[in-house]
Amino acid sequence: MSLASLAQAGILETIPPHARYLTCQLRVGADPRTVLRRLASQADGASTVVGLGASLVGELGAAVPGLRSFRGIDDARIKLPATPADLWLWLRGTDRGELLMRSRHLEALIAPTFDVQEITDAFNHNGGRDLTGYEDGTENPEGDEALPVALMPESAGPHLAGSSLVAVQRWHHHMSRFEAMPRGQQDHTIGRELESNEELDEAPDSAHVKRTAQESFDPEAFILRRSMPWAEGNEGGLVFTAFGHSLDAFEALLRRMSGAEDGITDALFTFTEPVSGSYYWCPPVHEGLIDLRAVGL
Repeated sequence: MSLASLAQAGILETIPPHARYLTCQLRVGADPRTVLRRLASQADGASTVVGLGASLVGELGAAVPGLRSFRGIDDARIKLPATPADLWLWLRGTDRGELLMRSRHLEALIAPTFDVQEITDAFNHNGGRDLTGYEDGTENPEGDEALPVALMPESAGPHLAGSSLVAVQRWHHHMSRFEAMPRGQQDHTIGRELESNEELDEAPDSAHVKRTAQESFDPEAFILRRSMPWAEGNEGGLVFTAFGHSLDAFEALLRRMSGAEDGITDALFTFTEPVSGSYYWCPPVHEGLIDLRAVGL
């Protein structure tokens, strides 16, 4: 069986036209097993991607290699909020109304033991661009190259192969700050030319592209990005999601971005900032449904 067939399909597919993210917390003293079995029997991993936090896995008396709670980055020069949660649901679709109804159904399904703490609606903007207008995820691995980056290998063991670890941050863009920049400064902030998407050799060391050149790390820090813009009223930003066979590559990138590595902070922080940060384990699938056997269910 191929590694791709074991993964939640929504991880490997391109981002959908619309999405909704649910962040959920286990109620104190509640036993999550019955609800999780019910959720696993209905979630297909394609239209609904499921992630379990380290605290929830621990509550089940289990452990997933490499899974931990996000606690920020030591020596970071900027604020990196840590907002761990127990359960993360990424609803994918083409119609916002359908996502709303599916979201309500899932909220009712998990209500006996989980409280939904946050709901974020997201969308595909201008063919996969950030709200700034710049293309997002240019360096993403594609096709078969994405599999060893995003998924745990066969050697991970029974019921773990094909699963993934995901880092999730919701970034809030201060759009007025970005809009006040001359185009040249915007390009140097990102490190690419807006229209052509070409990298700028003369961009400063603080440019986002230079801070996050995945092949410049040792070992190389490749991740599979599936980020989507969000908006509410006149505010907006990016729901950053980075899937990997481990969380080490994401932390290496964030360490450099935050200035913890060499004192240079990513120029992105001049106009945007993360307001949340959490890690989850996305189980594999078995016969088209979420497979929780690795955590004893």
